[in-house]
Amino acid sequence: MELEQLRQLQAVAEEGTISAAADALHLTQPALSRSIQRLERELGTELFRRTKNHVEFNEAGELALAAATELTARAETLRRDLTALSRKQRTVTVASAAPAPSWRLAELATQLMPGLILDPELAANPERVDADLRITLRPPGHQLMTEDLYANVPAAHRLAGRRHVRFADLNGEPFLVLADIGFWMDVVREHLPDSELLVQRDATVFEQLLTHSPLLAFSTQATRPRPGRTSIPLADAPAHATFFLSPGPHAAAPARKLYEAIARS
Repeated sequence: MELEQLRQLQAVAEEGTISAAADALHLTQPALSRSIQRLERELGTELFRRTKNHVEFNEAGELALAAATELTARAETLRRDLTALSRKQRTVTVASAAPAPSWRLAELATQLMPGLILDPELAANPERVDADLRITLRPPGHQLMTEDLYANVPAAHRLAGRRHVRFADLNGEPFLVLADIGFWMDVVREHLPDSELLVQRDATVFEQLLTHSPLLAFSTQATRPRPGRTSIPLADAPAHATFFLSPGPHAAAPARKLYEAIARS
């Protein structure tokens, strides 16, 4: 007896006839009839009352249909549970101080452990989060990457020709800022106390506003160039960050394996 045969019984019950059930199952009617007959032989009893142009479940068939419904439901539950377990076993939770290091970690995971699923979250204090992997602004851990902050200004802005700028040069200017930038938001708020920060959550809207407005923004070395605008490095120490990767105390085996692979690379 196979699950597929039980599903065929359900299809006959749902569609009303073997012909309609065969169409629903993308089978020919003779193929479905033979499959049902094999099931009847295995069970040792007929499941239908048959006439020339009609079949209906007999008492044994009703009993078999009830069992088929229960067994296929349990099989589907088992399939979902096993899929969830497999995903959980391949999922690594990540707490990061900023988004860019999570993106870099995802690139490395794809190269070193294809099939691994990263589940990142931004955290003000990632070292305090019970995640498999933590990306922090200070050791311990493996140095994952550095990130530098730039002022992104219109080409006609008074500072556009500068080789570098400082927060003091920008303080008081209105800035368009993406939400969910992690600790960088604290840096910006602390060092631009007199600037109005227009926080935008939608990245697409952010880009549209930046394209059609004279507002200043921030970028990093990974940001693609924008027509009509220029990016100027910030010289202040708080505008430069080094990120460290470390496993959490309860890190699962795949996370530790990924960490060790990155540390060796």
